[in-house]
Amino acid sequence: MALVPLALGLAPVRTVLGAAAELGVRHRIDVMVSAEPEAPILSRLKGAKGELSFTVRLSANSKESKFFGMLRPSFPEIVVPDGVGQPLVQQTKLWEEEVCHQRRGLPKVTVTQLGGHFGEGERRIEISAINRHIGVLVPPDELTPGIKLDPGSDSFGLFYAFRAQTRNSRLNVDLKLYPIDCFL
Repeated sequence: MALVPLALGLAPVRTVLGAAAELGVRHRIDVMVSAEPEAPILSRLKGAKGELSFTVRLSANSKESKFFGMLRPSFPEIVVPDGVGQPLVQQTKLWEEEVCHQRRGLPKVTVTQLGGHFGEGERRIEISAINRHIGVLVPPDELTPGIKLDPGSDSFGLFYAFRAQTRNSRLNVDLKLYPIDCFL
């Protein structure tokens, strides 16, 4: 007899715990491109026009949502800023999940190549950076992906940040990964 009230008393607790277990997540990835202070384009081509494109390999798999593929954003009308610390490409949404899913870790995101050019004629600077591969010579402008930056928060919420950086052209591709709470 004493167990019946105890069992009935636990029913609301299970309902509350069940509702809390239905909290899921979806992810958003934003990108921003900047140049290091010693970048050749900043020292020689202030105000010049150019364009950049790059490839991002993305794997975001869960029971509710599966995505694997290459994203190929391009920015055709970039103007090299006059000052250091100003981005070449303002923060832009690259990808966002539409489906809420169970928390299963962060998507795997890797910038695999960066290309483009700045300036005209003899002052033109070509950019062609790829990441290193086993068994292949190190590229002239090596792209180092996966540099972990400090997490933070902004107007979109909490984010984790990763950087891909080119060795010679001294450009940074920063990816911000936002986990967005949602209900399953």
